[in-house]
Amino acid sequence: GINAEYGDWDNPNGVPVSAIIFGGRRNTMVPLVFEPFTWEEGVFMGSIISSEQTAAAEGKVGEVRRDPMAMLPFCGYNMADYFAHWLNFRSKLGYFIPKIFYVNWFQKDEKGNFLWPGFSENSRVLKWICERVNGEGEVTKTPIGFVPPVANGLDCRGLDIAEEDLKVLLNVDAREWLQEVELVKQHYQKFGNRLPAALMSELNALEARLKSDGNGLRKSSKGLITN
Repeated sequence: GINAEYGDWDNPNGVPVSAIIFGGRRNTMVPLVFEPFTWEEGVFMGSIISSEQTAAAEGKVGEVRRDPMAMLPFCGYNMADYFAHWLNFRSKLGYFIPKIFYVNWFQKDEKGNFLWPGFSENSRVLKWICERVNGEGEVTKTPIGFVPPVANGLDCRGLDIAEEDLKVLLNVDAREWLQEVELVKQHYQKFGNRLPAALMSELNALEARLKSDGNGLRKSSKGLITN
């Protein structure tokens, strides 16, 4: 957790968890980092984590593979019930619930080059996440959640990156996401009637926001926005 003190790693009572970070590997569409509006939307985003296949041995190269919460190989019971357990955390923790974030380090340009340098530079994204946890940090509101503004969201001091690349990294294209919504509907069909109704509600709400937005990025704001 972001608030954990080094001396408390072995504390039998545990330490506060302030942020949970999901991530997938997508060449386009998913921005470098975003913060879902609520806990429920964060669980929804975790339930649709996806990555594009990078090796033929794993499947067709470029094909999108779903790995909910990155737990598909490890979850020993029905994933729909697993989603329900995540959703129930909110009723137990209230406003002490951690914020959820989603990262994608792997966007590429038209030539196949990575737009974000990754490795230690990812700490710049983690800094923004810490700022958001502390009720600070600039944000731009989009249909999928809050992203850092291009101009002053991420601390890019000393980083050799073009502004145009940052615009691509932090862009939310409503048309691309509407195509993704159709794929998510297919994904959810696998869970039948055990899928929590709250997740279908989040999917429908996302689709509505995307259709009403159309142009991607919207207004900017700053400060703590509670779940």
